[in-house]
Amino acid sequence: MKPLKKSMSLFLMLFIIVSFSQCASTLKLQDNLPLAIDDVYYQKWVAGVKGGDTGIKVFIPIKSNSNDIVLDSMFFRGKSTKMEYVNTTLAVGLFKTRLNQNQDIIISSEPYAEHANKVPELPEKIPFELKDDECVISYSERKKIKYFKIEGIVKIESTPYQ
Repeated sequence: MKPLKKSMSLFLMLFIIVSFSQCASTLKLQDNLPLAIDDVYYQKWVAGVKGGDTGIKVFIPIKSNSNDIVLDSMFFRGKSTKMEYVNTTLAVGLFKTRLNQNQDIIISSEPYAEHANKVPELPEKIPFELKDDECVISYSERKKIKYFKIEGIVKIESTPYQ
């Protein structure tokens, strides 16, 4: 009877430890962003040449910011990217897509003939469930990483590049 009791208590202890470790791994969204921003918007862009880059830029206009807050990354439409500061009042997240890329695939009975084919990109798994008009930004505040969800992102017309 004692071995059964020991194994049950060990199993119960292991279950409790695993349960608490899962709670610690979830990312908590903050209720407020500690910097003032204007309306966030995005714009699709296409390079002016066949086979050039395409993508989406998400713009975050910053009204005021303390030196303690640094925008780090953005999660948008199933992808993530590092944020870039254009200047002190504008941060941008750039998401490249493959819409304008040549999709030539070599199919051959010779195994070495297909080595030039590009490996398909697997979809990235981000830790948030987002709608198309939502993004999550990660930022550091006093050397601690935090997350904030932005809703209602507006699309503006694309600017063709030549």
